[in-house]
Amino acid sequence: MRRRVIALVVAAALGAGLTGCRSDPVGGETAGGETRTITHAMGTTRVPAHPRRVVVLDTDKIDTALSLGVTPVGAAKAAESEGFPTYFGADRVAAIAPVGLLTEPDLEAISALQPDLILGSKFRQEKFYDELSAIAPTVFTERVGITWKENFLLDGQALGKEQEAKELLAAYEKRAREIGAKIGNPGERKISVVRFRPTEIRVYGPESFCGIVLGDVGLGRPERQLLANKADKRFDAVSPERISEVDGDVIFVTAFGAKAEAERSKVTGGSLWKNLSAVKAGRAYPVSDEIWMLGIGVTAAGKILDDIERYVPAA
Repeated sequence: MRRRVIALVVAAALGAGLTGCRSDPVGGETAGGETRTITHAMGTTRVPAHPRRVVVLDTDKIDTALSLGVTPVGAAKAAESEGFPTYFGADRVAAIAPVGLLTEPDLEAISALQPDLILGSKFRQEKFYDELSAIAPTVFTERVGITWKENFLLDGQALGKEQEAKELLAAYEKRAREIGAKIGNPGERKISVVRFRPTEIRVYGPESFCGIVLGDVGLGRPERQLLANKADKRFDAVSPERISEVDGDVIFVTAFGAKAEAERSKVTGGSLWKNLSAVKAGRAYPVSDEIWMLGIGVTAAGKILDDIERYVPAA
């Protein structure tokens, strides 16, 4: 089946008149004529100056495209997600076609959409790069989460929206600083972030997407969530029996999918959770998983700032 898919993809690419090599997968003679060269995680690629049919293969790239006024023709979904981000509004995502999962993009579905640009991630889709490049010019960012700002600017460049991306990022960072100043001594507030997944409970550290947003505001973190002894400072697992480790001045809680939501209800209904100081003080808040965990873009970051303004009191 995989060989059949590859053959179909290559045939489609050849039929569209696409040729090239690893460093420039589809040459530069795209349908629009004018192209730009983008340097990215997999090399260099010439992309249309003004792409019109964009396929995105990670959740951050849905946020990026929509934030910059580009509606993708297709997008991959996270495994437990039932659809595309609701925080943009149903009308903004209604026309986006699903093209498989983040880790298993549907090559035939992508090819059928006849994209003129594909945005993906080396971290998730490296093994599909050559096949994707046979369909359309493909640009990959290196990692996810920790490099979300760099990814946003690179994807903005590929979309022909580089200046708009810089302006949006600068506006977000300015607002984050202003919120921190309004809170007053934000570093003294220890903000805990807990995520329930289908098979585990996680706390999120300073190099996660939401952790970076908290850091931009200047907020402090519980010592357990600094992950000082771990090389990977994005997240760590916590067992239900050790739920006391997630305490803080304020706790933000998310759940990834229906199974995780059931586990969240079970754990937060128990005595260990109810004995947390933040819970006793009424400062444990359920927030959107698709914003705090999956958004990984400038609009999602702005909505995390909304939650911080709403729930973290000023000094």
